[in-house]
Amino acid sequence: MKKIFTSLLAVFASTAMMAQGWPSQYSGVMLQGFYWDGFDDSNWVTLEQQADQFAGTFDLVWLPQSGNCGGTSMGYDDLWWFNNYNSSFGTEQQLRSLINTFKAKGIKTIADVVINHRRNLSNWVDFPKETYKGVTYEMLSTDICANDDGGQAAKEAAKLGLSVSANNDTGEDWGGMRDLDHMSTNVQTIVKAYLAFLINDLGYAGFRYDMVKGYAPSYTGMYNDSSSPEFSVGECWDGTTTILNWIKGTRVNDAIQSAAFDFQFRYTVRNAMNNGNYTKLNAQNDNNWPLVSSNTEGGQYRRYAVTFVENHDTERRNGAEQDPLKKDTLAANAYMMAMPGTPCVFLKHYMAYPSEIKAMVALRKTAGINNMSSYLPAMTKTNYYGMITKVNNESRLYTIVGNVAEGEQSANLAQYAKVMEGYHYAYYLAKSFNTAYADLPSSTYINEQKVRISAVSQTDGARLVYTTDGSEPTASSTQAESGTIITIPIGTTTLKVGLLIGGQVSGVISRTYVVQEDKSSLPVTIPSFCRMAESETGAFFEAPLIWTNTIKCWAWGAGGSPNYTGGSWPGEACTYLGDADNGNKVWKWTYAGTLDTQPSFIIFNNNGSSQTADFPFVNGGYYNKEGLQGTVAAGISTPQLADIKAASVVYDLSGRRIDNSRSLRPGIYVVDGRKMVVK
Repeated sequence: MKKIFTSLLAVFASTAMMAQGWPSQYSGVMLQGFYWDGFDDSNWVTLEQQADQFAGTFDLVWLPQSGNCGGTSMGYDDLWWFNNYNSSFGTEQQLRSLINTFKAKGIKTIADVVINHRRNLSNWVDFPKETYKGVTYEMLSTDICANDDGGQAAKEAAKLGLSVSANNDTGEDWGGMRDLDHMSTNVQTIVKAYLAFLINDLGYAGFRYDMVKGYAPSYTGMYNDSSSPEFSVGECWDGTTTILNWIKGTRVNDAIQSAAFDFQFRYTVRNAMNNGNYTKLNAQNDNNWPLVSSNTEGGQYRRYAVTFVENHDTERRNGAEQDPLKKDTLAANAYMMAMPGTPCVFLKHYMAYPSEIKAMVALRKTAGINNMSSYLPAMTKTNYYGMITKVNNESRLYTIVGNVAEGEQSANLAQYAKVMEGYHYAYYLAKSFNTAYADLPSSTYINEQKVRISAVSQTDGARLVYTTDGSEPTASSTQAESGTIITIPIGTTTLKVGLLIGGQVSGVISRTYVVQEDKSSLPVTIPSFCRMAESETGAFFEAPLIWTNTIKCWAWGAGGSPNYTGGSWPGEACTYLGDADNGNKVWKWTYAGTLDTQPSFIIFNNNGSSQTADFPFVNGGYYNKEGLQGTVAAGISTPQLADIKAASVVYDLSGRRIDNSRSLRPGIYVVDGRKMVVK
């Protein structure tokens, strides 16, 4: 009985910890895996392909709202909650595959939850009727706040012989869509079922709640208490007092149920970087929740801070408060990685500096920094800022942002060793670690990499020994000074580095690098199965992986007519031919009729929902989403003698565009889609 009772206590303790809004002493880092209109970079297939690159760096990835919204959308006009997960980012099958792949790599996913408001189907007050596991869920007109849209929703409902709720909004009114009445039992039932579906069916680990000022924080507490997410963070876009009060307002049985994004942290960093005035980072100490060191209450709420320096909203807005981060992106991220709280990296920043941000995260984890760590400003100057990060009151990391050279002259770095530096930032690890260090963490990378190896030792003059074949370094291995840069080539390399002190090797660290060639920069290769017959009019299209529907073609003449693809959007279906070397599917469109003139323009689309730009039509042209990549010559045995006009479009037989303003060398060319010989 004692063993059973102990097990039950452990289960209850575990459940209680999960219901605390955000883990304490959490050392993980989150990635915001999207930006506004970033469908190409944030679709489920593209993100899943980067699982190996994310693994070991990001513990959480925040995905865009994943339900269908009735058209191309970022998801903030959410419509379907249970039955339709074919969204602008991919299919339900692709979403499930992404979540499962991430989970297998040790990455948990955060769902973007939009429950402040909801889109209607066809009028102001109708919502989808959805059945899940035998239960039908449908919001009614009476689930809309009485004062929604300043009372306009009530007027529109009355025109249909309906009414809205008798309850006013418990938060701020928003006129974009219908604000939901969270006092409604029906709304509460559906939201609880929806969140349980996200966790238990799709496999999300937690939630990012959108626009939480739109309804009382107690409802976030209620919903989390019901669904038990591992992680919860609210978008409380406001100042210190409002954010802290919102977090306190999520309590259930005196247990806080959610963290919040630290907007004050973001404003402070933005102000310092944009103005090139690093003294502004001191505003972090002016009683700003939750990273203030001097305020007891602020210290205990530090756990619930999710820090960031840019997101999908802030980068798009201009003005005194919402001015985007305009420079020193690396310095901003370096500062964030050295601070308490849980950092959330913006996808665009990671895409611009993947290796450096990976290195920053790895150093944060090596130093043991977590969301409850503390920090001490050490130097505050206009041109630079220095700080010490502590874990359990032990100094672990010294960080300088700004003019590093000037900062080093003023800093007391006797107990630290430089292990990483970049534009306007540098890190110094406490020598008490007594270890070798390599600033490039184990991971999958694209193209040749550079790694800096350093001696972190209390012994002055300690040298390094290293190997690149996975063998253990010895005193006779290759020696190097601290700060040496090693090139990591394409392929798989296992680097091992150790301290060499008094002829003995200690503090050995190991890194495994899988370095791949960036095939996206290679020239497009037209597959051999792409062929054109004599007198055939048509074109080929290499579709992005995310385009999973039958590809259709829309071709037309100058001025809009004639239309060569039926005249009804999205046009005629193309024929699937096979897969290109990069895995993309290749399709072909052929005009079936007789032509006096060829089309002037062509569009390819994913059965209408996504489409290319308007491309000039070239007969036999091989296109991808970026445009014309080459041509496929018609298979004719006797080329015509060339009569080339100045306006003619000319390619050689390799598909390269030829400048025909000068005399062409003798040979065979594709001129306006026809093979011709030049003598």
